[in-house]
Amino acid sequence: MDQKQVLSPVSMRDDETTPRASQRLVSQLGIFDRLLTPTILVCMVIGVVLGNYVPEVRNAFDTVRFHNVSFPIALGLLVMMYPTLTKVQYETLPSLFTSRTTYTHILISLALNWFLGPFLMLGVAWATLPDLPTYRTGVILVGLARCIAMVMIWNGLAKGHQEYCAILVVFNSVLQVVLYSPLAVLFVNIFGGVEDRIKVEYGNVAISVLIYLGIPLVAGVVTRYAVWFLFSKKFLDTKFLPIFSPLALIGLLYTIIVMFAYQGKNIVHNLGPVFRVFVPMILYFAVMWTSAFILMYRLHLREIKRGTDSENFRFKYDMAVVQAFTAGSNNFELAIAVAIAVYGVESDQALAATIGPLLEVPVLLLLTWVALWARGRFFEGNHAISRQSTS
Repeated sequence: MDQKQVLSPVSMRDDETTPRASQRLVSQLGIFDRLLTPTILVCMVIGVVLGNYVPEVRNAFDTVRFHNVSFPIALGLLVMMYPTLTKVQYETLPSLFTSRTTYTHILISLALNWFLGPFLMLGVAWATLPDLPTYRTGVILVGLARCIAMVMIWNGLAKGHQEYCAILVVFNSVLQVVLYSPLAVLFVNIFGGVEDRIKVEYGNVAISVLIYLGIPLVAGVVTRYAVWFLFSKKFLDTKFLPIFSPLALIGLLYTIIVMFAYQGKNIVHNLGPVFRVFVPMILYFAVMWTSAFILMYRLHLREIKRGTDSENFRFKYDMAVVQAFTAGSNNFELAIAVAIAVYGVESDQALAATIGPLLEVPVLLLLTWVALWARGRFFEGNHAISRQSTS
């Protein structure tokens, strides 16, 4: 085989890293997703201004409370989770038991998301925030919440396997209900090295998860299948969800405004700690995503060395994307909800958790470009070499 032919998959995708390709990638994001980071910044500023110059707004928010949380905050937390859990494809659950490949990727996802991820966030939180236990706790809570929403967007942009991504999202959604509370107690109270005054109680975390994940989960399941039954699957996917999904962003932005209105004066006087929270978040994104992607690449190379037929590859590029983005992103909505419910809306823990969505979009968009760049130079190139060696 001619050398140019072997390298053709690489050269064919060289244009995917050009400025024009970058513009195309951004254009594939919905308008709400494209504007998420600047919109969050604007909402933070609005909240801080309200908190500093309209102090009576806090009393207005506290007029009605729900489970020790002001009703406006509680409403925002529920609203931002509801559409996310409506989009989860629960109907893919039966496919969890259909093939060995599925079991393999579920086990990999389990190890990455529920072992490596929490410990990595714990490590970077301790390394970068050793003198800020309250902010460190908020970062740790983020590390325990596995992503179930935006991962579908990044996976699609990076050309990942959509069906397996949906399966892992369902898998992590179920585990989140079961594991988040005990892991929060373990990582915050024991590994987090916190003082008694900021320890979490299992009952408080469990109730928070039950309220802010359980209620929207039930509502999401009922809504998804009610719309499907009354209309059709096509109507659900093409008409209902595109209109309904932005409600999650509205809920998030509303919650951020209210939170920063509460936190206004605290933020102005503690800008240093707030910006320091950026460091563990960015480190986590980069290290977690890269570790998962390299793991899948190494497994892919092992398949090639064994002479596995390309049609039977279990660790191709599309699965590397699924595992990397599932592991490298987090469910900030749940972390924010638990931090507010357990520590209060004015707490450092809640403020630290809120930094997450501000960074998620630009960092993961950058990693999407990295994935597309690596596609031709590593996975597709090796695929071609494999075909050459077996011909």
